[in-house]
Amino acid sequence: MQTLKLVAVSAGLSRPSSTRLLADRLAKATEERLTERGRPVEVQVVELRDLAVDIAKHLVSGFPSPALGSAIDAVTRADGVIAVTPVFTASYSGLFKSFFDLIDPDALSGSPVLLAATGGTARHSLALDHALRPLFAYLRALIVPTAVYAASEDWGSGGDEWTAGLPSRIDRAGTELADLMAGRQPEAPAQDVDEDVDTDADEVVPFERQLADLRLD
Repeated sequence: MQTLKLVAVSAGLSRPSSTRLLADRLAKATEERLTERGRPVEVQVVELRDLAVDIAKHLVSGFPSPALGSAIDAVTRADGVIAVTPVFTASYSGLFKSFFDLIDPDALSGSPVLLAATGGTARHSLALDHALRPLFAYLRALIVPTAVYAASEDWGSGGDEWTAGLPSRIDRAGTELADLMAGRQPEAPAQDVDEDVDTDADEVVPFERQLADLRLD
């Protein structure tokens, strides 16, 4: 059976980095789900911090270094991509955006991509929806339904009655990415059916019948 290739892109700047930690945990969750399905997988992590100078030079020269070219090839040829960025000024980081600016607009078309971000406060979690999703929608990627945001207080937290904890969200997102990589669509959540609803309410009445009902005797 063909080995699937999973590439995690981390735009963290510090070492150690919570962004890299989140990328590693998402990659591990995805790998475990694929292994359970009997699908061999090869995991690679691309650290953009180590490529920052090469990315800047490529933007002005148009020529990638061997290391940057290898990273771009890994992402564009992957069966699944995990993209993780720290949130700066309510959006993705400049390093993260600069790297994906170098990706051919058609290279990720139809490719499963899991989006994730880290930040100091939960107030910036909407960056996943107003910044990252539009970017990868433009690239026509197949975006995993569950995106994962990890604020400082999420690490080590089990969540509460309203919000699932970080480990639960990581596992759910990893499962969804594994489903897409293995060629399966994620199962839609079951919807409750109200037995009291009149199923005839949506019946389409032919136009001729509506006219007949309006006629006077």
